Amino acid sequence: MNLRRGARRRPPPPPRAVIDIGSNTVRLVIYEGTARAPETVWNEKVAARLGRDLSETGRIPEEAAQEALAALARYALIIEDLGIGDVQTVATAAARDAENGREFLDRVAALGLHPRLLSGEEEACASAMGALGAFPGAHGVVADLGGGSLELVSIHGNECHRAKSLPYGTLRLPKMRAAGDFEAHLHETLGEVGWAAHHEGPLYMIGGTWRALASYAMREIDYPLTDPHGFVLSVGDADRMAAELVRANPVDLMDIGGISEMRAGYLPDAAALLRPLLAEFEPDCLVFSSWGIREGLLYSRLEPLQQSRDPLLAGISAFASARDVHVTDATLVSAWTADLVENAKPGDERKRIAAAQLAASLRRVEPNLRLNCAIEWSLDKRWIDLSPRGRAMICAALVGALGRTELPDRLRVLASDDDLREGMTWGLGLRLAQRLGGGTRESLSNSRLRRKKRKLVLELAASHAALAAGPVEQELTMLADWLGLEPKIKVGELE
Repeated sequence: MNLRRGARRRPPPPPRAVIDIGSNTVRLVIYEGTARAPETVWNEKVAARLGRDLSETGRIPEEAAQEALAALARYALIIEDLGIGDVQTVATAAARDAENGREFLDRVAALGLHPRLLSGEEEACASAMGALGAFPGAHGVVADLGGGSLELVSIHGNECHRAKSLPYGTLRLPKMRAAGDFEAHLHETLGEVGWAAHHEGPLYMIGGTWRALASYAMREIDYPLTDPHGFVLSVGDADRMAAELVRANPVDLMDIGGISEMRAGYLPDAAALLRPLLAEFEPDCLVFSSWGIREGLLYSRLEPLQQSRDPLLAGISAFASARDVHVTDATLVSAWTADLVENAKPGDERKRIAAAQLAASLRRVEPNLRLNCAIEWSLDKRWIDLSPRGRAMICAALVGALGRTELPDRLRVLASDDDLREGMTWGLGLRLAQRLGGGTRESLSNSRLRRKKRKLVLELAASHAALAAGPVEQELTMLADWLGLEPKIKVGELE
């Protein structure tokens, strides 16, 4: 617990909403929290399937339009009652391609909403911006599979480059496959997107059906995490699983967590689309993203300086500040324990700061809930730009901060023993810093923690010598034993 009081908290941005009128679903998402790593607080969709008849009639069916408009009227009322002023309403392939698309959007506008019809390129770039926001430094090709289209975008340098919208949405694929020569037609069309075939890097998979494929893959390999965001799949495994899914019975797929009845019905067709994609583009791997067009619309509005912020630290800071834990204190604790670090790799410092904030937040939780929260927060909560290795190390740190050294077995699938030992060292150091004097600036600035040959030395200023008694000796001994060092407390002028 941080005992310091009186720090001013910057007020969070007001809530904002995105209404996404897609070919398959009509969705309202409301976001709160930091602008760089917004947190979803409301996510509601209706599977109106506006684009279901485009291949036959070229029109949005009236029944589908009525279902969508009923949902949109509800969304408009919710937004009004919540007092949300920042609302983006966008429409994509179905409204863009249908003969009566403009008429439908006029009916949407009559509800008091202000729909913006995205071109194929605008839709593709908005999805790509979602990938760029979720994976800083991303370099590859985005493949956003929606109900009406497949959007392909080249990304690097935090910018979208070439883009192509193809009419291969999940609602169109069944008829295309039934017509025959599906793979040959796909190879021919994808072969014309030469820039994608020659683009190095991963294929960033965006869309609910791709995430359902990730859930299938995670179950197949007994993956120890639950969130498909950031899941990485090799091309070989992806092609093998796609070959299985092409022949799968959708009813059997519904038993897998993360695969809804609707997505189960789309997966065999999506798998048939994936295999030619892999063959033509030859990506390094597949990376699945839960951020897409909606998050891309928010990210693209940020100033460059905001875009450059670390989304992991932004998200964790927002989470922790609600528990009166501030990043400045976490940074101070991280610096105080810096001499414990043995095997630091690039990017580990940010993970130590994140672990410090979450460890301090755990102390705001009832003691009997802390271990479960430590595991759930580090492994199951969605954090942006945190690798499986990073999750495992933060989990080890949080367990160590609770005074435990036994780790969940599943962590060893995510990180090496050396990485887990490093994370545990972080956590035991955080625990000592907290025991010393509540993690206050005064206690930390009047003390030092140093490795000196075969000793772990806690140096204390004479003014704070009384802090050395009781639990501090115990925690210092525990940490020193873990490191194979001899504990020592030294009082006097700090070096």
